[in-house]
Amino acid sequence: MPPMEPLTATQVYRACPEDAFDFEVTSELESLDMLTGHARARDALDFGTAMRSEGFNLYVLGHPGHGKHQMVGRFLRERSRDEPTPPDIAYRYNFDEPSQPRHLLLPTGMGRVLRADLEQLAEELRSAIPAVFEGDEYQNRLHELKQAMGERQRDLIEAIRREASKHDIMLLSTPNGFTFAPATASEELMPPEDFEKLERDERERIEGTVHVLQKKLTQAIRQMPRLAKQLREQVTALNEEMLLTAIAAPLAELEERYADHDGIQDHFKALREAMLLYVDSFIADEPEISPEAIFSRFLINLLVDNTSCEGAPVVYLDLPTHQHLVGRIEHHVHNGTLVTDFSLIRPGGLHRANGGYLVLDVRALLMQAGAWETLKRVLRAGEIRTESLEQAYGLISTTTLDPEPVPLDLKVVLLGERLFYYMLCEQDPDFLELFKVQADLEDELERNHDNQPLFARMIATLAREAALRPLNRSGVSAVIERASRLADDQSRLTARQRALGDLLEEANHWAGQQNAAVISRAHVEKAVAQQLWRASRIHERSHEAIVRGTVAIQLEGAQVGQINGLSVMSLGDYAFGQPARITATARPGTGQVVDIEREARMGGRIHSKAVMILSRFLASRYAPDTPLSLSASLAFEQSYGGIEGDSASVAEVCALVSAIARVGLEQRFAVTGSIDQFGRVQAVGGVNEKIEGFFDICQARGGVKGHGALLPATNVEHLMLKQEVRDAIAAGDFHIYAIEHIDQALELLTGMTPGERDDGGHYPADSLNARVVERLEAFHQAVKKRADKTRQSGPADEEHSDDD
Repeated sequence: MPPMEPLTATQVYRACPEDAFDFEVTSELESLDMLTGHARARDALDFGTAMRSEGFNLYVLGHPGHGKHQMVGRFLRERSRDEPTPPDIAYRYNFDEPSQPRHLLLPTGMGRVLRADLEQLAEELRSAIPAVFEGDEYQNRLHELKQAMGERQRDLIEAIRREASKHDIMLLSTPNGFTFAPATASEELMPPEDFEKLERDERERIEGTVHVLQKKLTQAIRQMPRLAKQLREQVTALNEEMLLTAIAAPLAELEERYADHDGIQDHFKALREAMLLYVDSFIADEPEISPEAIFSRFLINLLVDNTSCEGAPVVYLDLPTHQHLVGRIEHHVHNGTLVTDFSLIRPGGLHRANGGYLVLDVRALLMQAGAWETLKRVLRAGEIRTESLEQAYGLISTTTLDPEPVPLDLKVVLLGERLFYYMLCEQDPDFLELFKVQADLEDELERNHDNQPLFARMIATLAREAALRPLNRSGVSAVIERASRLADDQSRLTARQRALGDLLEEANHWAGQQNAAVISRAHVEKAVAQQLWRASRIHERSHEAIVRGTVAIQLEGAQVGQINGLSVMSLGDYAFGQPARITATARPGTGQVVDIEREARMGGRIHSKAVMILSRFLASRYAPDTPLSLSASLAFEQSYGGIEGDSASVAEVCALVSAIARVGLEQRFAVTGSIDQFGRVQAVGGVNEKIEGFFDICQARGGVKGHGALLPATNVEHLMLKQEVRDAIAAGDFHIYAIEHIDQALELLTGMTPGERDDGGHYPADSLNARVVERLEAFHQAVKKRADKTRQSGPADEEHSDDD
């Protein structure tokens, strides 16, 4: 096997040459559509917004740092400009059923005009109606009606009085009503003693006549309520007639103006009927319903006024509670009681977005009690029903308003992480029925000669929208290089706009500190350094423990059964690497490799799988035809947290081979990489943080000269190492080797050639693998000898031997 060459400085970092750009500063560049590079998501957005069939709402999937709100919001606003503006939405009083206000869908802008017209109508009638009833015409006609009715009542009584007078009987009016009494010849009241002196026949005649007159009087009196009712009817007819003279002209004008709108015409008709019904409220001193209460029912409650909307509305709800979605019904206190009416209905986001687009953050939506179920219910029903959450679930039985539902026609766009999308797909059977379009944003964008200028335009757009200083070419190059580092890939660029936007904001700050007109590379690198510095306290404390020897890491010499693995610790959005001392032991046994981390319940499932794979690799390589007579153990020394992942499996194989063959491993190197059952080395994550972490430890412990790291060859394209590491590589002090097979790692770490089997299945005599096979054969003989001894001795001897 030819000697391996370490990677060069240019292989571990892909710089962005400034001459790749044909501008001086980004202010010269045009703004870029931020969905550029997200072709799949753009096509899905185009399709989902154009598809009007039921259930084709959208879910935009992406990383939290994508800037989904800005990208999707900009796309929807641009698309909505060419779409028709939806009607205004209002509620009006329902005179037939006051607890069920009726909705009005009005052409755009008409709601505001109608509201003003109705307010003006009410204001006009407030003065016109009292003027009519206080006028001479009304008062004279009312007086005539009352006078005529009074005369009719008097005529009935006078007729009885005249008839009584003919029979010498007087009709007297008393506080208790009318009564009859005999009269003298001079038409005066006959005293009782004189009545008693009359002849018996005369007294009987008078009494009989009084009896007859009493019946006639009773009949006359019984006509009085009928006459009073006739008077009331006449007065009511007069009131209605006079009221119509006051309201007819203003209402007719409005009816003509809104002749093409049935809902408004119905309202005007109901207004006229209600005013006629409650005409007494405008006359009585203490009416049952005040005139102001009647006038308030004229008006409309304009929920949504789309006058200023250009095209279809795009509404984003940052707190999508039940009430913020479907609206609410407010109450106020009146005489110690909570009361409400149609004017206290308030719109929700669904009302404001009706006819357009409602944008919701799915995490916020799922966090609000009942909001997700409310949204699904509204979408299924195709109408917006304004009710409290307690009403919706039948938790209260108090009387309140039940507004007529508003027809729904909109697109709901959910923004969220992939985790929530797949969770909803699995857990909610309604989800895919209501959200049939997924728009999946790219996490990373391809970095090539054509894309770098587009990325420069994206940087220019971010800077322009945030009102930052423009960047020169060096600043753009630095941002692109940082974007590759954030993507952990030389051929990719991160699509997380929030991270890039924050970087530009901070670079702009440092440029301002230096009174620079443009942002350059130095300002970008300063911003990156400060970001890392602010988040690195735990990183520094962890490395300090290694530098001081509290955590033992050997960086010089060779050691049997010990190797420096590389691990990554993630804390929020900050990650750092550090070496981990991995040790292995080997002795004769039954082919078992003990994973101490797993036995201590500190190892994860992936790590346990990796240990099983490497144990099978050892068995198939070194004992293909015989049992593997080995008892081995693996441990991460001074590890007090969980261990997960398979990136240490190459290091663990090397440690086991070293322990078996009793060959020391170079401690100047650290290793990362996973392995399959055939010894091939596979890619792992976090290689930049791992190598930089080991580099920092070496530098702090006396220098990096002669030290290095081994990583999978398939990870080379993921390297974007910091400047200090690149300088050490260029100077030949620090070495990084890309390995494809476990034998390459063993050769670098042991200095011995692993060797390959010949046709007879034997390794070269001086090879590392030959020593491993030799040692395993010795283990096998030891195990066999012990087994033979056990068979020759009895059970008692075996028990005694075990006790020993």
